[in-house]
Amino acid sequence: MAKGNPTITLIGVDLAKEGIEFIFDGPTTECEACKLRNTCLNLAVGRKYRVTAVRGNAQHKCAVHAIGVMAVEVAESPSVVAIDSKKAFSGSKTVYKRSECEVLDCKIYDLCHPDGIEHGEKLVISAVVGDLPEACVEGKSLKLVELKR
Repeated sequence: MAKGNPTITLIGVDLAKEGIEFIFDGPTTECEACKLRNTCLNLAVGRKYRVTAVRGNAQHKCAVHAIGVMAVEVAESPSVVAIDSKKAFSGSKTVYKRSECEVLDCKIYDLCHPDGIEHGEKLVISAVVGDLPEACVEGKSLKLVELKR
């Protein structure tokens, strides 16, 4: 996605609200024969997006979304992630390393295992958000940061 230029895509009518965030999962088998396929499937699979504007109110039939789809503008969303506090510097580049912690019932698990970011991906720390809402159960020193591509 080019910076400054909005990306227009189609999403389910019930999701077409400014500010909604979603992870693009890619096509389903129902998408293969659809004439709107290229407009719906123009996002990167596995990435997190935010609806920045709804384009009109025209609705289109869709085999996946019962109510249909409509046009929206989207931008890739930054991700708020817990990382080692020694590496949390605004503006620095980092290679994302997924946490090896497997304490699934941890209250901060999702911050250490964010959706939309792959292990080994090169990102920029756009901001240091601050401390975590809860301490790490493994005793790691972590900070919340905002990551962008």
